[in-house]
Amino acid sequence: MSQVIYIRPDAPAKPAMRAACNGCGVCCLAEPCPVGMLVSRKRRGACSALVWRDEQQRYRCGVMSVGDGWPRWLRVPIRRWMQRFIAAGVGCDSDAEVSAPDAAAPGR
Repeated sequence: MSQVIYIRPDAPAKPAMRAACNGCGVCCLAEPCPVGMLVSRKRRGACSALVWRDEQQRYRCGVMSVGDGWPRWLRVPIRRWMQRFIAAGVGCDSDAEVSAPDAAAPGR
């Protein structure tokens, strides 16, 4: 099955499976994680919590900024819970094969 996702051309290339996350955005643009399903209110398609960070030149999970300004005693456990459900720190878990669109295709 193939799926078309729209990704910024300046996004980093997708890393190999289990390699450290580099913010390419492929996984979240293809489908939301469990937390993303709650935020996006959908099971398929791009996660609405995904944000592009110009200063870092990468995609980041917007859910992880929830609680900015909250007291540390509340923010830390909530972020740890969210990190667990978005699989933060476990490496790339997307088996998607990425290919660029054919530049010679009509209409491009």
